[in-house]
Amino acid sequence: MNKAITDGLVLMPPPFSAGLNLWSREDGTPGSGSYQGQANAALVTNDQDFAGCLELQKIDATQKLRSYAQTPIQAGLYLQVTARVKAVSGNLPSVRIAAWAGDVGGANVATVLQTGPSVALTSYGEVVTVSAIIARGSRQGVDLPWGTLPVYAHVGLDLTG
Repeated sequence: MNKAITDGLVLMPPPFSAGLNLWSREDGTPGSGSYQGQANAALVTNDQDFAGCLELQKIDATQKLRSYAQTPIQAGLYLQVTARVKAVSGNLPSVRIAAWAGDVGGANVATVLQTGPSVALTSYGEVVTVSAIIARGSRQGVDLPWGTLPVYAHVGLDLTG
C-alpha cells in the first residue's frame, strides 16, 4: 500500500459499475473485445453478498475477464490480486486469478506464468475468495514470478471447467 500512497501508483482496476466497456472478455489489451453489450454479462446492483457486481455466464471453455487498465509491475512490488466470486446457477466452474504480462513495448511476455492456483466452486451461493501474488522475484508465496521483462499487467480472472 505504501507504493500506491507514496508513488501514486494506480493498482486497483475500475469498479464494474464504471462500465463493462472497461473490462475485456479476452486479454485486456487495446482492441480486445469488451463485455459491453454482451448477452452473457450484466451488472447486478442488488446482490445480497456484493454491493454491486458482475454476473457472468460461462460460455467458453475458459471464460476470461481482464481489466483494460495497465497495472504496473515494479521491483520491490508484490501485487496480491484478489477476487470474491460465487456461483448462482449452471455448472460449477473453477476460478483462478489470471493476468496478461506486458513488456515495455506492449508485447506479451509469453514465457512467464500468467494464471494462479485454481479453486473449484463446490456449491451455489457460497462466496469464495481467490488470490495470487505477482512479483518480479521468485520467492515463497509468489504465485506468478515474472522476472524483469514484464512492466505491467492486465489483471483479472478465468472461469474454467
